[in-house]
Amino acid sequence: MASHRALSEERDRQLIAQVVQPVLALRGFQRVHLEPGQSTLVSFDVGPKQLAILDRQMKRTVEPGGVDVQIGPSSVETQGEQLMVKP
Repeated sequence: MASHRALSEERDRQLIAQVVQPVLALRGFQRVHLEPGQSTLVSFDVGPKQLAILDRQMKRTVEPGGVDVQIGPSSVETQGEQLMVKP
């Protein structure tokens, strides 16, 4: 009983989305061709357009909470950061 209550309290503290979302979603993509030893700077905007989801009324909204951003040459080879969206 005690462990069940602890799990319930922990769940209640977490921010939960109003609508179920996919674990991963591609929100930006840029193909860059480089020669061996060459490097370049690639940038992406991360704003309301990229963070918006459809709510229960099918309106685009941005919910507060953590958003993991991953960047890499493939979905297997990524580096990530977490952004916090404030209300």
